[in-house]
Amino acid sequence: MQNDGVLENVRFERPMVEHIRKSGFHPVDMHFHTNHSDAYTKVQSALTLAKKKGVGLAITDHNTPSGAVEAHRMRPEVLLIPGMEVSADDGPHILLYFYEIPEMVDFYKREIERRKGKSSYMATSLSTVDLLESSARYNCVRAAAHPYGYLIFNKGVAKCIEKQYLGEETLSRFEAIEVINGGMRRNLNRKASDLAVRKGLGLVGGTDGHTLKDLGNIVTCAESADVEGFLNDVVHRQSFVVGREKNLLDKSLTAALLMTRYVPYTVPSIAVHYRQNMPRVRRFVRRRTPGHPKTGTKAK
Repeated sequence: MQNDGVLENVRFERPMVEHIRKSGFHPVDMHFHTNHSDAYTKVQSALTLAKKKGVGLAITDHNTPSGAVEAHRMRPEVLLIPGMEVSADDGPHILLYFYEIPEMVDFYKREIERRKGKSSYMATSLSTVDLLESSARYNCVRAAAHPYGYLIFNKGVAKCIEKQYLGEETLSRFEAIEVINGGMRRNLNRKASDLAVRKGLGLVGGTDGHTLKDLGNIVTCAESADVEGFLNDVVHRQSFVVGREKNLLDKSLTAALLMTRYVPYTVPSIAVHYRQNMPRVRRFVRRRTPGHPKTGTKAK
């Protein structure tokens, strides 16, 4: 069924956690960052608040499993989904959810650790295709993070496909799409929801939170209360997502906060943005070159 242009199982409203749990579902914020990458939030603080709110949590720090590992060692009384968010060299961010912590750590050590750059929270040296191929050798669920964002950057798979930087077939390598991301605009989350439906992919959603104020405002809900069952519910399209994006002020404050975490890596970070945006620059130049079909002029 459709509701205001999106499926009923993608609901842009404040999660009523107690009602969700009483209905037999388990809500999990599937996209949250800690001080193991570009946030200041401590793992213990995140777990304490998650328990208080009655939500599960996937700590998905950039290019590292260490935040999720620390959380696992604390044995909290919340549903923890092992995860990490890996940045591809050509731009897109990919959320990887693992069924077991040891397998996630093994994947990191074999595939990611040596491929991180000087700005460790940003792009690895793996392309999107390479990352999808390497992760396919592991028992994990791959979700396209904020597929149409952020801003002018190529940090979403769907955006890169639209710009023809990646082939349409790339999406067939994913098990799920992030349909509500707290940092995105509503229209882009709606596009992501529609994309998931068209491609028949599973649904996940999360705050992309970097502060405790974010945690739990967007949740993925499934009936299973354990990691294996929850992830299988996502893959089999038996999950639904509820939440609202942050307002403009909160997005601005978060952006300002994040900038302070990247200051030590200013030069390598600029280099990453330059490299990732070169396809856009080349396209812009081609379209204004005499003889290009869109210029309306012919070369002499």
